[in-house]
Amino acid sequence: MGKLVEVREFDTIICNTDYKDDDNFTCIVKKDFDDLTSFIHEFARTEENADALEFMRIGYRRNIGEVLSFKNYVGLIQIRNGFQIQVLPKISFGDGADEGNKQTKRIFLKMLRSMKDFPSKAFNDAFLKVDRMNLYEIFINMYLQEVRQLVKHGIRSSYVQQEDNLKYYKGKLLVGKHVQANLVHKERFYVAFEEFHPNRPENRLVKATLEKLQKLTISAENAKEIRQLLTAFEMVEASKNYDKDFSKVILNRNTKDYEMLIPWSRIFLQNKSFTTFSGNTTSKALLFPMESVYESYVAQQIKKVFVPDGWDVSSQNRGHYLFVEPRNRFALRPDIVLERDGRTIIMDTKWKRLIDNERKNYGISQADMYQMYAYSKKYETPEIWILYPVNDEMRGHKEIKFESGDGTVVRIHFVDVTNIENNLNELKRKI
Repeated sequence: MGKLVEVREFDTIICNTDYKDDDNFTCIVKKDFDDLTSFIHEFARTEENADALEFMRIGYRRNIGEVLSFKNYVGLIQIRNGFQIQVLPKISFGDGADEGNKQTKRIFLKMLRSMKDFPSKAFNDAFLKVDRMNLYEIFINMYLQEVRQLVKHGIRSSYVQQEDNLKYYKGKLLVGKHVQANLVHKERFYVAFEEFHPNRPENRLVKATLEKLQKLTISAENAKEIRQLLTAFEMVEASKNYDKDFSKVILNRNTKDYEMLIPWSRIFLQNKSFTTFSGNTTSKALLFPMESVYESYVAQQIKKVFVPDGWDVSSQNRGHYLFVEPRNRFALRPDIVLERDGRTIIMDTKWKRLIDNERKNYGISQADMYQMYAYSKKYETPEIWILYPVNDEMRGHKEIKFESGDGTVVRIHFVDVTNIENNLNELKRKI
């Protein structure tokens, strides 16, 4: 892997060296800037795939020239020449800066693991050197921990169809091949037989992934772990036809140890991502929409805090529609619905940085408030909360609430993802 540049979401990248010392920009060399621009054009929208312009914006600023700015996607982009951009979330730490972004990475990984479709079970970051690893290396380490768990439980074997020219008779004689191979070797038998063997599709894919990661990793810890793990797959052939082997994988209770590994193998072997981008195989985009990550994490943590107190907590609640005639149209799906003793509270998460300016409604979107009002009326509850991530500007801000005059009250709560359990207990006391 090549040079790594680390930025945060909503940061701006330029190639004008006159502004290389300006803290408002990240300056990279012209060639890397041009490659990054080409990458954006390469990842074009199709019917199945998203557009790179959904997470990066190309613009122009007077005196500066072309600029690239990131939206609310976080992850790693690797360009064909090996140049990498690592995009981290903007997380506010009340006690100051996060040196080396160590805590940012740990919190982000914790948030990722709350997502239902994020393949991670055995991952433990307690011993992970996050300050020495970029996100791609961390994801490699996640994969290796899952493989270690598999090896610990024992890799699965099954009866595999084999063909061989043996000195003894076994299984079924393949007459045509026998005649062709043994015209002058009367003592041999060309036979087909079944053998209990670990050379099955799941193991072939895992071995192929390990061999590919062995070439990609620049982490000494990961490289050492890969060498050790490969010894457990000595009797397995690395997959040569990924699509064919993926199509043969059947996940059930007998192959539960592969449940997390197969999605990761698909990501590493086929340059897939958790977002639906397609491009040539020399560029990679492993990206996550922070709006979804934040929503999933807050919903998970609210369940932990509120359920023990008797609250029924549901996420992405369905069943209400904005219009019901001539038939149900425009489904309403609030992020979180809390119910207890006939009381209903609606909560919606928004990964957006508010501003300390009451005249500008603190930066709250008018469309979002229309949405909250609709929730209130359709769920027949006055209690609406919007949960924004806290930032340095809004930390410790006085209570913000809006009353409609006809029964709806929308309150704002700032979630501190660095101390989320205490923060949500504070929210529980408020309601």
